[in-house]
Formats: sequence, structure tokens, C-alpha cells
Amino acid sequence: MDATRSDVLILGGGVIGLACALALLRKGASVRVLERNAPGSGASHGNCGTLTPSHAIPLSVPDMPWQALRWMLRGDAPLYVNPRPDLERWRWLLGFARRCRMAAAERAALARSAILQRSYTLLPRLLVEEGIDCEYAPSGTLHVYRDARVLDHDRRDIEWMRRLGIATTELTGDAAQQMEPCLLPGTMGALLHPDDAQLRPDKLVDGLARRVCERGGAIEQDALVQGFACANGRIDAVRTARGEFSGDRIVMALGAWSPPLASSLDLRLPLQPGKGYSITTSRPAACPQHALVLREVSVCVTAWGSGFRLGSTMEFSGYDTTLNRTRLDALRRGARAYLREPFGAELREEWWGWRPMCVDEVPLIGPVRRWNNLLLATGHGMLGVSMSAATAELVASLIAGEAPLLDPLPYAPMRFGL
Repeated sequence: MDATRSDVLILGGGVIGLACALALLRKGASVRVLERNAPGSGASHGNCGTLTPSHAIPLSVPDMPWQALRWMLRGDAPLYVNPRPDLERWRWLLGFARRCRMAAAERAALARSAILQRSYTLLPRLLVEEGIDCEYAPSGTLHVYRDARVLDHDRRDIEWMRRLGIATTELTGDAAQQMEPCLLPGTMGALLHPDDAQLRPDKLVDGLARRVCERGGAIEQDALVQGFACANGRIDAVRTARGEFSGDRIVMALGAWSPPLASSLDLRLPLQPGKGYSITTSRPAACPQHALVLREVSVCVTAWGSGFRLGSTMEFSGYDTTLNRTRLDALRRGARAYLREPFGAELREEWWGWRPMCVDEVPLIGPVRRWNNLLLATGHGMLGVSMSAATAELVASLIAGEAPLLDPLPYAPMRFGL
């Protein structure tokens, strides 16, 4: 038997690739993961670590293009678009703007809600069954407001979320501060999403990688994908810096790196890298009990027993590899406006990572027409951790030829003609 051949070859060792690998191993397939660095070293490492069915409503609501235009020239804005000429980025942004209609947003919300809620059900069970300790806590998310006008704007979405099956409770400012004494005076109100959860994402990917190996899977590190050998509508081999590997089925789970690799396979993926930032410190004495979203400044706050993180922001600057101090300063400034202790005494990490943003804000999961043994599992945007377990279940069912419990049609790459 060829030692470099597997039933399934997974390209990408982030949370999506590792979750797919584990789900396939649990079904009895032989699996090999190809990762350009170490497992979980990309966007899976430094994100906010929240499981958020409450994030089902997409960004592409009708007033978003005007908001984005107002923010464009502000380097510290929650959503920043680099104005440099970039044909692919501007084509993507135009496609996104065209989808900022209520009918399209409602379709996206239904698809996002289904996969988010399925993942929320699956992941805690998986953590127990596989013995993965990642500081999981189903403590909910609290969206905090200091501007009554923003709260009034967001209040319009409460009924929409309830129609999607997302529990939402509105709190007064006093009630929010009683619930979270870490908040500074001046809170105007809050929205509590009790069915959200949080975990430490680096511990999650470490646990997934460990269980993949313990179940007999292989993880090839430093295996940068360099090309493909294809014939008769199939991918026969994947060329990497570590040599050639092959699989009966190939799963592309490369996150933001999916578009350039897919282009070499004549696939044009409607994705752009959306850069996010985070700052990790030791725990401050006044720590939140819930994950927080500081709404006006779009800063996410997550506290674990082992640390504390400020994160979020969205920057469209293509594949720019610089760490933008302006964005990090915006996180610090935003936290100072809301929290009694905005960070801990020990700075542990300043981080950025690219999220794979799909133009319709729904991930690409499933087979493509062009290659009969290739499936995509990418385009999860800011919700890779939140959608990982259900994505893995769907991919494993499609490869096994089983009827998926989650309707695959809304996520099918074929909706873009792929």
C-alpha cells in the first residue's frame, strides 16, 4: 500500500480541517492533513473563541454599504477597507454591496443559523467524547451599549433573531452592570444571548490535533501546497514542500488561503481575506463572567481561567502581512471606554489573522463540478470555530454517501457555479 495515499486528504490544519479529519476518522476513513505551518497557527489561533448562534444575522443588511463608506478613510474604524487599487478586492466588495438587500440577508441568516445551532449542539458532546479540555463554558454573550441610539437600532433585530430560534433578552443599563460589575458606569442597556458559549481556541485546535493523531490520522507539518497533478477530472496528487500525497477524496479547508490555491485548479472562489486582530493578556482582577461585545466599538472580550482577550475588527487589505498598530490601539481604546480593568498586567500576545470572507457570508461546503474528488470546506468568515463541528459532520456525511442531517444545499459551492 502507498504510504502517502489516504482515503481522504485534507488541505489545511486549522479548526475546520482538523474537525473534518476527526469526524472522518470517527467514521473509519484513513485521513491525512497537510498544513503549511503548525496545526491551528492561522485564524484558528488568536480569535475570540466564542460559539455564537447569536451571530446568525449577516453584515450584509441594507444600510451596511453606507456605513462602510463612512468608515473607509478611518484606519481605526471597526470595518476598514484599504483604498489601494486591488481589482479582486473591489470586485468582491461590489458583489457584497449588491447582496446588501433584505431578501438576501434573510436567506443568509437562515443558512447561518442552521449551521451555527447544529454546531452548538454537536461541539460540547464532541469535547466530552474526545476528552478535549479547552475551557468550554456555555455562559452566553452580552452585547453592551453606551449609546441609546445604537441600542434602539439593534433592538429591531430582536424579533428577527427570535424567528431564527435565537434567545435574546434585553436588559437595562443597571441590570447589565449588576450582572457584570466589570463594566464602567454609563451603560445604557444590553442584549443577552444566553445560548452562546466560549472556549479557548488554541486549546481546541491542540486537542483536535492530538485526537486526530491518537485515532490514527496523520498530520504533515511544513507541507506547503505547491501544486496539483490532475487528470480526467480528478486530482491525482497534491505536491507539497514535503513531497507528493494523494487521496481518494480531497477536502480543501485552507481558510483565507483557499482562493490562490483554488485558482490553480481553475476555480474562482468568491472569498477575500478579512484581517482580524486580538490582544491576549493575563486575567485582570475585574473579569467578565460572559463573553462581551462592546457594541459601538465592535470589540469582543473573552475571559478564561488561563487568560483574557480583546479581539475583533475587520480589515480588507488583501494579503497584507503587517501588524497594524492602529487596529490594536483601537481595541485598547475601545476596552478602556467600557471596562474598569480593560486588560491584565501581563501582555502575552498581539496577533492578527486572515478570516475567509465569502461574498454572501455563507460558507462553501461540498463538492465542486470541475473535479469529481474535491470538496470545499472554507469561507466561514469570523465563525470558523462556531461552525466547525457542523461543517465536519456535513463533510463526513457527504464523503460517506450518507444523508446529511443538515441540508447541504445552502452551503453548496455550486451556487456560484463552482
